[in-house]
Amino acid sequence: MFDEKRIGARWYIRYGKRFFDLCFSIPGFLILLPFMAMLAVLVRFNLGLPIFFRQQRPGKHGKPFILYKFRTMSDERDENGNLLPDKMRLRPLGSFLRKMSLDELPELFNVIKGDMSLVGPRPLLMQYLNRYTAQQARRHDVKPGITGWVQVNGRNDLLFSKRLEMDIWYVDNLSFLLDLRILFMTFFKVLQHEGVKVGQDVKEIDDIGLFNESFE
Repeated sequence: MFDEKRIGARWYIRYGKRFFDLCFSIPGFLILLPFMAMLAVLVRFNLGLPIFFRQQRPGKHGKPFILYKFRTMSDERDENGNLLPDKMRLRPLGSFLRKMSLDELPELFNVIKGDMSLVGPRPLLMQYLNRYTAQQARRHDVKPGITGWVQVNGRNDLLFSKRLEMDIWYVDNLSFLLDLRILFMTFFKVLQHEGVKVGQDVKEIDDIGLFNESFE
């Protein structure tokens, strides 16, 4: 549960956070639209169709929504028609988009729709929902975010257990100033490519058994 004794926190959580999201996401989307159109053309001619990667992810309280990102991998398959491993399908353009976090720009549309927030725990896979402990599941007490406390404090360097722990810390300490701090920290982290590991194997950082071979 949220600590309602924190001054202004209750009001911000109920009303201010959505206003915060729209104030940044709508102008940001409009300003970046020509740039995103250019990226869409590059993806189309380097990776083919579809341009966007769409996948169902859990939102607030685990409610599913469709996440939009720029596609970063090809559809190359082996002689049996099976998709090749992710690392083999990740093209240079896709690697660049991930390194610069540009593949996540379409998520601004998710924020405008109300599926996501600018700041919050990153939306993981639907298949993980029944694998969380009751404490870990509290990460879904808020909307998932494009960036979050994890992304500015280690990102891909962190094990799953630490990421979930930090997600819960964010839920318990959510405030306007914290969101603003994370948003500005994200800008500098992206410029520095800090904590980004392109093509990271999820099994390398899953220390709590969330991953299952059947997910692939």
